[in-house]
Amino acid sequence: MIASNQPATPDDVARHYDQLDRFYRQIWGDHVHHGLWLTGRETSEQATRNLLNAVVSKLHLTPGMELCDVGCGYGHSARIIASEQQVKVTGLTISPAQQSYAASATPPGLPATFLLEDWLHNKRPAAAYDALMAIESTEHMADKARVFSEAARVLKPGGRLVICAWLAHETLKPWHHRHLIEPICREGRMPGLGTQSEYSHWMTAAGFHIEEARDVSKQVARTWPICAWRFILGTLRRPTYIRFLLDPKNDNRIFALTMLRLWLAYHTGAMRYVIFSAFLQTSSKAHAKNASLQVSP
Repeated sequence: MIASNQPATPDDVARHYDQLDRFYRQIWGDHVHHGLWLTGRETSEQATRNLLNAVVSKLHLTPGMELCDVGCGYGHSARIIASEQQVKVTGLTISPAQQSYAASATPPGLPATFLLEDWLHNKRPAAAYDALMAIESTEHMADKARVFSEAARVLKPGGRLVICAWLAHETLKPWHHRHLIEPICREGRMPGLGTQSEYSHWMTAAGFHIEEARDVSKQVARTWPICAWRFILGTLRRPTYIRFLLDPKNDNRIFALTMLRLWLAYHTGAMRYVIFSAFLQTSSKAHAKNASLQVSP
């Protein structure tokens, strides 16, 4: 795993999203995840819906099921799934700004609940969920093995798991490591980026059977030039952007540069984007061990 030389704590991650709250929503919208261009002609809104559709197709949801959304952001994906799939969704985030917005944006009666909770120390009961998804959130968690052991603990036997992950290439060139991936981790408040083989190992060790690891790097890469261009336009049109960038109290203002690094990282192949779909093996010893664990109060 490529580790940041300044490891990020959960508080660092929360502050990152709280400080950049309005920029994320103004530049890219409430979904806060990559777009997936299938034809190349989609708008950014259509592309982000494509990614969500790809996730939902692998969750195999039916009405009445319960889904856990780990790193739910502003709850946009959870609200769509709760409404269209008629399932109960519990979304978790460590950002107070995201949790507040997600809760306020959820219509009364929609079965979607948003909690301020750290996944690595979550309070979810064992064997409570039929499915679990994490769209671009595992990158912010230091203990990747625990990410998946906790997923195995809270899922019912046979429960489904879908992970969308930013990954480092298996064999990085030295300059990729020094000038792209490590700075992206540091500036994006990510303790480290794993590789596809590492994620596969962590999942299988936790008791999951991986059905597919779909590399969609080329189909999502357009996200970052669009974001960078919109940010540049924002600095020209909105004085608040300039004030934010010039204010030394905003230690996440470096993310303006990170967007350019991400653009280059995808272009050079240093960064990958993979959608993993898996299910919890009912006979796995790992699941039997995890299901017996109790959540700390």
